[in-house]
Amino acid sequence: MALTYLNPDQEFSITEVAGRIGASVKSVQQEVSRLVEAGLLTDRRMGTSRLVRSVQSSVLVRPLTDLLAVTYGPLPVLTRALTGIGGIERAYIYGSWAARYCGEPGHLPGDVDVLVVGDADVDVLNERAREAEVVLHREVSIRRVRAHAWEDGTDPFISTVRARPMVELQIRRTEETS
Repeated sequence: MALTYLNPDQEFSITEVAGRIGASVKSVQQEVSRLVEAGLLTDRRMGTSRLVRSVQSSVLVRPLTDLLAVTYGPLPVLTRALTGIGGIERAYIYGSWAARYCGEPGHLPGDVDVLVVGDADVDVLNERAREAEVVLHREVSIRRVRAHAWEDGTDPFISTVRARPMVELQIRRTEETS
């Protein structure tokens, strides 16, 4: 469900779903059948492939998508990815993903922008971004700003970020660096 509801503009084959979530084709077929019967997914045949997608016409779409986003989407994935990196004072998702999460209408973003405040190692941040991309199937861009620049707020980039929706990641702060 997370794959289809967090990617509402896409249709997936049963085999693709199985590969992306690490499950057997048989178990995915069974779950998809249950979810189609419950009205949460829709399916269609294209040749020998069975294609599935989320149902977007239900009153359950928004609350279900919100629940899946906080349990399987960028919030938990990026929180896990950044936890344990030394030098992070704060971290935020900003840009289109944050705007959609906060209720602004628009297309589902193809990427996730992250702002890290502090002096964490940029190479470590970039490594964790690549790891998160594999899980999220979206580009993840992490930009680091120093705490004094964040607090000062005169930098045009920082002013722009602060003027738009941001979603703070609840990072546990430790002194580990990788």
